[in-house]
Amino acid sequence: MSLSITIKQGVLAGMLIAAATAATAQGLADPTRPPAALALPGSAAASGGPVLQSVMLSPGRKVAMISGQMVALGGRYGSARLVRLTDSEAELKDGAETIVLSLYPQVEKRPAGKIQRSETGAGKTKK
Repeated sequence: MSLSITIKQGVLAGMLIAAATAATAQGLADPTRPPAALALPGSAAASGGPVLQSVMLSPGRKVAMISGQMVALGGRYGSARLVRLTDSEAELKDGAETIVLSLYPQVEKRPAGKIQRSETGAGKTKK
């Protein structure tokens, strides 16, 4: 009789552990899912426009991943041609229209300001 109670307790414990594991796994984020910023209203992804996902530059090959499609420099994405590629931007030309895709659309680049040095000695250099 005690063996049957032990088996039942073991099965019950196993079921509780499985249920707890499943509940924990539901709270985990999918690491392969695109960033939430790409799905924001007004973004190119939300409007269905092309999205620059990655850039691969080497001396012999320049390729952009645009909305899941590999496009070599000079190659076509739909009716547009990839005419310029940098480490963070791709420029598509479709007739007279130019589309610049940014790898980091939410990042605003600004020129660095002048470094201010305090009189307390921090940041000062000796002459």
